[in-house]
Amino acid sequence: MTGRPVRIAAAAAHFGRDLEFCLSRIGKLIDDARAQGADLLVLPNAALGGYLADLRHPDPDALPPALKPDDPLIARVAGLAAEMTVCVGYCEADGHVRYNAAVCVTGDGVLGRHRKVHLPAGETVAYAPGDRFDAFDTPAGRLGMLIDYDKTFPEAARSLALDGAQIIGCLSAWPTSVTNRAPRMAQDRQARLFDLYDQARAAENQVVLASANQTGTLAGLRFLGQSKVVGPGGEILARTFGKAGLAVAEVDVAGELDRARRILNHLDELRSAAYRTHP
Repeated sequence: MTGRPVRIAAAAAHFGRDLEFCLSRIGKLIDDARAQGADLLVLPNAALGGYLADLRHPDPDALPPALKPDDPLIARVAGLAAEMTVCVGYCEADGHVRYNAAVCVTGDGVLGRHRKVHLPAGETVAYAPGDRFDAFDTPAGRLGMLIDYDKTFPEAARSLALDGAQIIGCLSAWPTSVTNRAPRMAQDRQARLFDLYDQARAAENQVVLASANQTGTLAGLRFLGQSKVVGPGGEILARTFGKAGLAVAEVDVAGELDRARRILNHLDELRSAAYRTHP
């Protein structure tokens, strides 16, 4: 089974606290992706308002600006997206509770949302955890989103694949190692894990994965970049390495998934009853 080719772009860029500047940069990335014929653009986590400045001890008085789910800025991103499908990360306010969140939009409005489920220790000061993983339909195909640490857990991507996701968008603000920084980024433990998780989550679920990440520095954090598009066999189809820019790949998503699953279909052959569930 084959379908129309889909051009998928994953962005690597830096975003800070200035929301208007963030929106301007998002607009430029959308324009650049459109010029390359992209149907889907995945932007980094915290592209609207920036990420935490300190992962171990976040300052409660210096958190990213929190936006309501219907904030006009999200509508402005949708307007910029127009015919494209765009995934963007931000800090979401639900009353007094904050979430590390992502929203997927086109010019027609919101297609899907995700609140980060898995929070590393320091983030619990700033955010509450989400509680579900849902796939949703988009013009580019059925899509699910993960944020940062979510992709460390195989069950997260598997839940999306079992919900029919053909493409997984991973939105990250993933830094180099905070506790044991290597002299070169290529030697950094977190750089190795970031690539490993991207390729493993795609291969074990036989899906296409678009991984976007921040670049540059914020306070003591140095972000990896390494945005990429990964095929259902775990092969990297396009990547930015450590630089800002776009990783763009044209993929026959339905055809590639069909080829990957023709002999060994991981989801069909899954024996769920044999696994322990968390107490």
